[in-house]
Amino acid sequence: MIILDILTNHVQSLCETLFRRVFFETRLYCYHMHFKETTGSILAGIFILLSSALLAQKELPSDAHSTKETINLYRSLKHISEKGFLFGHQDDLAYGVHWKYEPGRSDIYDVVSDYPAVFGWELGRIEIDRPVNLDSVPFDKMRGFIEQAYNQGAVITISWHLNNPLTGKSAWEPAPGTIASVLPGGEKNALFTSWLDKVAAFLESLRGRNGELIPIIFRPFHELNGSWFWWGGKNATPQEIINLYRFTVTYLRDVKNIHHLLYAYNTDRFATKEEYLERYPGDEYVDLVGFDIYQKGDIISNDKFISETDRSLADIESIAKEKNKIAALTEFGYNKLPDSTWWTNVLYKALEHHHIAYALAWRNAGYKAKENNFEFYVPFKGEKSEADFIKFYNLEKTLFEKDATKEKLYQNE
Repeated sequence: MIILDILTNHVQSLCETLFRRVFFETRLYCYHMHFKETTGSILAGIFILLSSALLAQKELPSDAHSTKETINLYRSLKHISEKGFLFGHQDDLAYGVHWKYEPGRSDIYDVVSDYPAVFGWELGRIEIDRPVNLDSVPFDKMRGFIEQAYNQGAVITISWHLNNPLTGKSAWEPAPGTIASVLPGGEKNALFTSWLDKVAAFLESLRGRNGELIPIIFRPFHELNGSWFWWGGKNATPQEIINLYRFTVTYLRDVKNIHHLLYAYNTDRFATKEEYLERYPGDEYVDLVGFDIYQKGDIISNDKFISETDRSLADIESIAKEKNKIAALTEFGYNKLPDSTWWTNVLYKALEHHHIAYALAWRNAGYKAKENNFEFYVPFKGEKSEADFIKFYNLEKTLFEKDATKEKLYQNE
């Protein structure tokens, strides 16, 4: 195991050179010791050893100094798609329809007696020192929820709807020149790095029961091909967005020494692989590729949603394979679930032939007084799609927390 650990930290060319040298010296040794008959088995063993080392080397995150738990999670997520996909939900433990902050409660658990395998959380407002995030979840409670889910074997992903650093307004209020202002030499660079310091401090506070850092799938600047956020779409050139992403990763990784993150590159809907990759920052900054998609309108749009999701997932899988990354459906949903059989007749049909690590449903906010609207994306007890969700849960390829716990995602088996 020590040899393997050493080999995984070397480049492939070094491994190949070592293989050639060992091959030659082993044959020479065997010849002089008159053990020619054992040469074949010895060399076979060495070949297997070095092949395993090369394979392990290829299955490393973009951060060369990742913690062992982060490396193990990365490898687990790359292979989990051989069995199915992990099901996730945003803010699952914090609140649901008609309830808030009831220990152990979850709308999903209420329906299937199991938790999601992936828990999504949000850091928006941490940059301005608010005690609660933009969805009113207290950061101290969030930390507890993250630790609880991790200790139960589940996966954590975090997004960040950060305010516009140039104007001080929300993430949804773009302004010309914002990205240029936060990059080195810009008037808001010091402010932006101070925000990253606060994110780093929170991430460093996330610890498992043995004091280890909890691996996080971090989704900075998500939906970056859309124009509704200050960092996306027509609000900046593709190169500016690339520079912003690279600066953020480099600062967290190399300046703040944060080594327990897997970085997700995540767009909104897209038409082609070329469009998807237009703002891609480079393989050395990315561990996971995904996209967000929501169904809107009535159930007449079911076939369109299936077709578009199916096509987009095929592209994501192809990109992940080409770039040796994890593939995921980073957000999805159909608000208020007007189709009682949507889970098995729409979503599963779109996903069943694909190999992705996880799919994350958006949050069950319930009644939103400000918008005078009701919002939920997974069923709750008594909701009309509850029975179909139970069928969805029982499918072989849908994996929830009990399945994730059995997989021991953070351990190197």
